[in-house]
Formats: sequence, structure tokens, C-alpha cells
Amino acid sequence: MRMFMKLLVATRNKHKLREIREILAELDLDIVSASDIPGLPEVVEDESTIRDNAIKKAVETARFTKMLTLADDSGLEVDALKGAPGVHSARYAGEEVSYPENNKKLLRNLRGVPLEKRTARFRCVAALADANGLVDVVEGISNGLIIETERGGGGFGYDPLFIADGQVKTFAELTPEVKNRISHRAKALHKAWAMLNRYLRERQ
Repeated sequence: MRMFMKLLVATRNKHKLREIREILAELDLDIVSASDIPGLPEVVEDESTIRDNAIKKAVETARFTKMLTLADDSGLEVDALKGAPGVHSARYAGEEVSYPENNKKLLRNLRGVPLEKRTARFRCVAALADANGLVDVVEGISNGLIIETERGGGGFGYDPLFIADGQVKTFAELTPEVKNRISHRAKALHKAWAMLNRYLRERQ
């Protein structure tokens, strides 16, 4: 009989949670989200880097719940905007704004920039922590371009504006199967897969 270890994913974002569950599906894990833990406080993401925000979410959540916790933080870095929105990607147009509002601000700030100079990358950092503290940190990057108009109805966030290198479709136009092979989150979580597998083996 297979034994499943419970893994808390420190997010309340249902889109992100679905991608994480799909990518980690082969591991013997019972994945729950922050929404499943009554009384779990929000972690204030006030660090200056994506990496530090991911670590803070993982460590603080694991400390509070005493559960093995995976947290990720991601951001879009646009070269023509000197790396913005970066760590502020989720709140680019302000606190508690919608994805379309962030996308509109991005396009407004890139107005007049030719396509070949709209290079960008999605960066994702995943951190694993348990009740004893930080276990490990991994990172995934997807390079590409920001196009001038939104395309596609899938994905979330800046996906309708981002075409990864080697692709002709935006992240929002790709099937989940393809996106979960090439995206920044997929790359980080495939590394996290190995990290989790090692953690599980060491505790058998």
C-alpha cells in the first residue's frame, strides 16, 4: 500500500495550485493548500527579491503549521523596463488589482518599444521548508518576448503577453501539458520534484 506524505503548498491561488499539482502528480504526496488550513495567517511578501519572498513564505508557513511546506514566488522581468515589474509583478498596477490591469500597465509602459527589444524572462523560485527550517531552494527561468496585444484564454497573470523562446504561441495559448513542460514554474518544480523525492527517501 502506497504511503502519501502531506505537503502544504503555501498559496491560495487556485491557478498556481493546479499547475503545481499537475507537475508533482507522480510523487506520493497528499497536496493541500493554504486555503485548507484554518487560521493560517497571510505571509507579508515584503522582501526585496523573489528568492527571499519564497523562502519567507515557506519557512514561516512551515513554522506555523509544523508541516512540510513548498512555497514559490515568481515574477516577470522586462529588460526595457530595467527588470520591472520583477518582485512587484503581482501588484504592478497596485494592491489587489486584476491580471488585466497589470497587463494594461505593462503594455502602456512598453508603448513604442519594438518587438525585438521587448525581451523578458519569467523567474520562479521554489523553497521547501519543514518544522526545523529551510530544506532547499531551486529556481526556474523562461526567456522570451512581450508581445503588443494579449492572446489566448488560458493560463493567468502575464501569460497572454509572453511568448517563450522557441515558441510561436503565448503561454495563454499553449495547452497545460506544453506549458507544464517549458514554463518557469515547471522548470523550478521539476527541480523541486527531485528535492522532494530526496526528502521523502531520507525519511523512509
